Amino acid sequence: MTDHSPDPAADLFGARRTVEQVEEGDELAPKFDGHGLIPCVTTDFTSGEVLMVGMMNREALARTIESGEAHYWSRSRQQLWHKGATSGLVQKVVEMRIDDDQDCVWLRVAIPGGASCHVGYRSCFYRKVPVGTERTTGATLVFLEHEKAFDPKAVYGDAPNPTQL
Repeated sequence: MTDHSPDPAADLFGARRTVEQVEEGDELAPKFDGHGLIPCVTTDFTSGEVLMVGMMNREALARTIESGEAHYWSRSRQQLWHKGATSGLVQKVVEMRIDDDQDCVWLRVAIPGGASCHVGYRSCFYRKVPVGTERTTGATLVFLEHEKAFDPKAVYGDAPNPTQL
């Protein structure tokens, strides 16, 4: 069955014609990789804390622009993902930026509910990797967040965990 719905990005994205147009122009002309994806760094608008890094395809980027809420492409589930649709922890986009060569997006979001990680922590970056003189043996991770912002089992129930081994 063929999907004949209109491409939500058709009128949003310009063609990439020249380096000057991409780097100095005012036309949004994102560069998607060979898999049709563009990375997206998402931070808390107030604190600046990195919440997550995700990927967007054309549709996710277009829906984010149109709705003002973060959408991503889930590589593990191979589907469009409206962040917070299941948990209620919707990321409201306060500001969206694109980098100099338009191959990476930065979302600055408000996160009602105070958490953004499916594991239950505020940020997906809840552990650090000791480096240099902090390092002991092996690569033992150090937890930076010690309490979860929500209980994932209560929020997601029997939904499959998106983490792939």
